[in-house]
Amino acid sequence: QVQFVESGGGLAQPGESLKLSCVTSGFSFRAYAMNWYRQAPGKEREIVASITSTDHSTKYVDSVKGRFTISRDNSRNTLYLQMNSLKSEDTAVYYCNGGVPHPDMEFPLAAFPYWGQGTQVTVSA
Repeated sequence: QVQFVESGGGLAQPGESLKLSCVTSGFSFRAYAMNWYRQAPGKEREIVASITSTDHSTKYVDSVKGRFTISRDNSRNTLYLQMNSLKSEDTAVYYCNGGVPHPDMEFPLAAFPYWGQGTQVTVSA
């Protein structure tokens, strides 16, 4: 059974940092691209960053470029998101999922219909 367990969220002040983790199981982690998503109150879930399965190249939405870093540890089946210089607009629940590249899409599509519980990130002074 595919599972995602996100952690590392919390309350941060603007400009501070947090590092999120996503421990996965039930699928071949190293074979998949991996994505981080977030969902802010009243908004749809949006993709934030992606990392490939092959050369670990990364891609980010414009709003987090230069501030967030996605990485992965295939030996631990774990995905990470280092978030620096946090802003209030980063407040959201953060999720991870596998990624399946699509020729017509900038970012890989979510590979699985299953989602973890997410981890809440709140940025407030």
